[in-house]
Amino acid sequence: MTHESRRDGLPVAIIGAGPIGLAAAANLLERGIPFTVLEAGTLTSAAVRAWGHIRLFSPWRELIDPAAQRLLDRSAWTPPRDLESAPTGHELVEHYLVPLADALAANTVTGARVSAVSREGMDRTRSARRESTPFVVRLSDGRELSARAVIDASGTHGSPNSLGSSGLDPNGQMDVAAHVSPALPDVLGAERHRFSGTHTTVVGAGHSAANTLIALATLIQVSPRTRVTWVIRNPRAVRVFTSDDDELAGRASLGAKVQKLIDAGVIEVRESFEITDLAAAGERARVIGRQRGELTSFETDTIVNATGFRPDLAMLREIRVDLDPVVEAPRALAPLIDPNVHSCGTVEPHGFVELRHPEPDFFIAGMKSYGRAPTFLLATGYEQVRSIAAYLAGDLAAASNVELVLPATGVCSTSTTDAASGCCS
Repeated sequence: MTHESRRDGLPVAIIGAGPIGLAAAANLLERGIPFTVLEAGTLTSAAVRAWGHIRLFSPWRELIDPAAQRLLDRSAWTPPRDLESAPTGHELVEHYLVPLADALAANTVTGARVSAVSREGMDRTRSARRESTPFVVRLSDGRELSARAVIDASGTHGSPNSLGSSGLDPNGQMDVAAHVSPALPDVLGAERHRFSGTHTTVVGAGHSAANTLIALATLIQVSPRTRVTWVIRNPRAVRVFTSDDDELAGRASLGAKVQKLIDAGVIEVRESFEITDLAAAGERARVIGRQRGELTSFETDTIVNATGFRPDLAMLREIRVDLDPVVEAPRALAPLIDPNVHSCGTVEPHGFVELRHPEPDFFIAGMKSYGRAPTFLLATGYEQVRSIAAYLAGDLAAASNVELVLPATGVCSTSTTDAASGCCS
């Protein structure tokens, strides 16, 4: 048996059954390439379900992968009526992702959390015959799957950034864990009881923070004792406020809404606040840090961590990945998305070339491919996996012909030294 034949007939392992993982599966199915989708949750699209009450910025026409639509069109699926409207996460799941998952169910395994990826019989240091050796994907329960290629579309939702301005968890965070909420809590729905009549501190300068601030301000109208504090580590939340030229109307309106609430005194803002420590304060939490060089602190009932996300790379320890040292995105992709260096506008088209690693036939796609860079759009991920599927099929012409038309973001990130020099995210 040759080493090349050891990979013949093996499936492509897709890690994650969210929008990008399912789109990857649809593209591989269309090209006749065997695949297995591995989803950590008991249901597909678990991350989207977690923030299902939030309305997306993008309209339906940018949220449906073309290969997935061709697959669904062969069934009794009814596409959304108004392709120009923006759905909520729950609507995206119900009307698109569940039907798509059903169409791919025969090749999808739920409750399959991936703990490690490697090559059969070799760690990352061995090079001989590496390219012809199958991958081994190990699950948390000990099961293993052999694969000819791996597409990691596991996302970043389960790996939030730290509340600490240093990137490290603040001292005392474990002591106040019960007071910390993940990003995008359902303030007006299932979690209303937690926020009504209490003091909530939202930490973070992006659109997730803005959504939560607006929801809390709405809650104040029926629960006047509710208080809201917004903590950002920079002098100004440029990423939220510089959106006048944003072609996504829902995103463009966030900054104006938040500024109006600040001007009205509904939201207390603590700018240039660098969190260093957290401490229990009776039944509340104390937030400790430096604001413009001065040590200060305040108490709050709940802290919403809306600081963004980072990729969990632990499972890839035995895989040869080449990541940018700043944003932790594939090195060739990083200059296109790094909020420290690129200007406002659309993301350049990119596909398998920018997503390749020194590990042959291994790709990180979707939100995780952006590393720590913000403002990933699903349309970007759909083009990524279309290109990857074409490459794995040996169709280099199609794989290299990447096309991506995105709305101008008009959204700028911030610089820790000069807020006016922000850039597109």
